[in-house]
Amino acid sequence: MRIAIVEDENAVAEQFQEYAARFMEESGHRIELTRYSSGIEFLKEFRGQYDIVMLDIVMPGIDGMETARRVRQTDPQVMLLFVTNMVQYAIRGYEVDAMDYILKPVNYFVFSQRLGRAIQRLDRQGKHYLMVTCKNGGRKLEIESIYYVESQGHNLLYHTADGVFTVPGTMKTAEEKLLPFHFFRCNKGYLVSLAHVDGITDGCALVAGEKLLISRARKNSFLEALTEYIGGVMV
Repeated sequence: MRIAIVEDENAVAEQFQEYAARFMEESGHRIELTRYSSGIEFLKEFRGQYDIVMLDIVMPGIDGMETARRVRQTDPQVMLLFVTNMVQYAIRGYEVDAMDYILKPVNYFVFSQRLGRAIQRLDRQGKHYLMVTCKNGGRKLEIESIYYVESQGHNLLYHTADGVFTVPGTMKTAEEKLLPFHFFRCNKGYLVSLAHVDGITDGCALVAGEKLLISRARKNSFLEALTEYIGGVMV
């Protein structure tokens, strides 16, 4: 789990890092923590790569609310936790769909409670994401919404419920990342989500209304993978 702390006060940021280390030890959760000292610094590097972002509201330059608004333009799903010493600021969190807020000064009990709640919500969502780099910057794709990946020259076309996204890359790399999520090659040029296969006809896999050719070389292994997947789902 990747968490960003955007906090201009060194003492508070260091305290949060200590709290996070303690939380990991007590809960068993593995956390990768990154600290930013301003909203400007954070937004320069933000590509939707975090699961949770803890934002101080009052910061010089770009404040926490404006930072959150810009975050939402890239990532509508990331969990936002506001940190502030004034509750009236925190209440405005509904404007950017913030999950919760933490009032300063922060003690460990409150920190662990809020963080634990955010993690529980992420677990309940049960969603997985893949970070890709498009022409307009980074994008987080919900893996469950990917129908199939198509190889086209030096690019990959991710066909999803939200549209088609063109990304530079190789099929081998995509296959390595998506294999744990029940994706399988039906031929050299297509990596298919078995969850979205609606049937097999005329030697093709029916995926999102498209017929994707199943090559002779991959036919048996593809059908075996599909049968095994369906059997696992039906159990």
